Amino acid sequence: MADGWTSDTGEAVYRSRDAVKNLKIKVRIQRVTSAAAISQHLQQQVLSHQDRGGIELSTLSTSRGDDEEELVLGWQEKLFSQYEVDLFQTEAACQTPLDRQYHAEIAALLRGKGRRNGRIFTYTDSDRFTSWEEHSESLVTPGTSGPTFLAERMANVRHRKQERCTGDSIVPKSKLVNWEPSQEFMKNSHIINTPVQTMHIMGDLGPPGKLGLKESEHVLCTIRAYKNGVVTIKPDFNNSKGPYSRLETAGGTRELWRLTLVNASKAIGAEEREREQRMYRDLYVRHRDYLNSLAGQDFEMLILSDVCSVRCAVSAEGFEYDNLYIHFFLELPNNWFSLPFEPLSGVTQTCRTRTLGKDNVAFFCYPFSFESFFQSEDESEESLPRWPVLYFKVLSLDYWQRYRTEGYGYLVIPSAHGCHRMTCQTWRPVQNGTVAELRRFFIGGSPELEDSSYARVPSTFKGERLSRLGFRTETSGSVTLTLHCIQQARAFVDANSLKKRRQTVLDQLGGHSQQGSVYNVLEAFQRARRRMQEARETLPRDLISTISPVPRSSESTA
Repeated sequence: MADGWTSDTGEAVYRSRDAVKNLKIKVRIQRVTSAAAISQHLQQQVLSHQDRGGIELSTLSTSRGDDEEELVLGWQEKLFSQYEVDLFQTEAACQTPLDRQYHAEIAALLRGKGRRNGRIFTYTDSDRFTSWEEHSESLVTPGTSGPTFLAERMANVRHRKQERCTGDSIVPKSKLVNWEPSQEFMKNSHIINTPVQTMHIMGDLGPPGKLGLKESEHVLCTIRAYKNGVVTIKPDFNNSKGPYSRLETAGGTRELWRLTLVNASKAIGAEEREREQRMYRDLYVRHRDYLNSLAGQDFEMLILSDVCSVRCAVSAEGFEYDNLYIHFFLELPNNWFSLPFEPLSGVTQTCRTRTLGKDNVAFFCYPFSFESFFQSEDESEESLPRWPVLYFKVLSLDYWQRYRTEGYGYLVIPSAHGCHRMTCQTWRPVQNGTVAELRRFFIGGSPELEDSSYARVPSTFKGERLSRLGFRTETSGSVTLTLHCIQQARAFVDANSLKKRRQTVLDQLGGHSQQGSVYNVLEAFQRARRRMQEARETLPRDLISTISPVPRSSESTA
């Protein structure tokens, strides 16, 4: 009899954008008896030999009675068990508003046609029996298995819903973070409280005529619907698999039951699917319009000619002392500018060097970036841009708070996009004699530049030659910068290129035979316009005001 039965009773996870209220499940339970098994076996033989004819199937069928039941259940549809009918019939047993509601519904059922179910009933999310789910006996769970500690801890919080939470949060007065949690604290605090709705499909598998016993109730199926559209069903739908049959009821007799679960939800039609997709599109469009209304349209339309964005990473090596840090700033030439909130200077953290080969190297792990723009109306050869310059100053700070200047350097930002790894040699100013070196060694301090841009010829220098006569320097170490440059630049052309481009346009318009005449006409027009403007500027102002154009008549004199 065990042929064709399913032993895989794991939980299945589904995700759907459809409302969970449209979920329908067909549940069928059947008691397995020797007579039913023999009848089913004979029916299969008769169906396979129908061509040989002649046996009435009605003579082999047995009456269902209490041995079989089949129902189609909806999401959170309440069906009362015989135990609940007996309990809520008495109004004195009702303590909560939900109990009194069940009392009214059961009274209406008894006055009408009665219950449509027999052994199959449900526990919805609002029932107080939902917390009992982990301790109940399941139809498809072996008797040796039991609830875990986490399941026991979650039994009283699993049925909480999102709408039950209040908007005002209360901050506990005790400490929020326990830095030294004990094992008991972690054991008691390990609780999952995810918003979820639960529904149980139950079965009263007691002997015929003795329904309503609490020990005869078994969980047939558990459905959980989460707020994010995930639906879990345990056990899964049978689909093409055989029925579930794992329960052997204890008592005077040992009985076996079959369980079949089928997804009976109505499939969505083509018109309804199209209407749903249209509704989602409208919703997305409205949400986009809402976000646009929040952002507004009052933006300053700034047209930029050239954009340069640079990301930098820094390392230093070969310096005399340890614990290095770097001051840096970016100098923008003429016609370059940056946004007001864009920082153009900074300082790294203090970094201890490590020995690599023969040199001590400091890896700062301090990436920084900046973005600048170039805009110029003059496209002549003299207006080609000069690129920004990055100046930096390397210093050291030891345990006794002694500051020392280790070196100065600069780097011209590359004019080509892409990744560049560039090493810049640095130097530092020195003084004559041994006193300055002793001061640098014992108490710190060394000569410094008043303006770090004098590491090269500064942009503010107006002379022809910058003299450093008498200024002593010493080579110190090197700074390696890794730059990732992103540029959006226009094409810079000189006057000859503009004339060639205009000549090309004339060739396309008038051809080779007429290009000279067209070009001469344009030049003559420009000269005439300049002479007219010069003549107008030489006329007296009172004479210009008395001259008025002759109005044209709007009517014909035909």
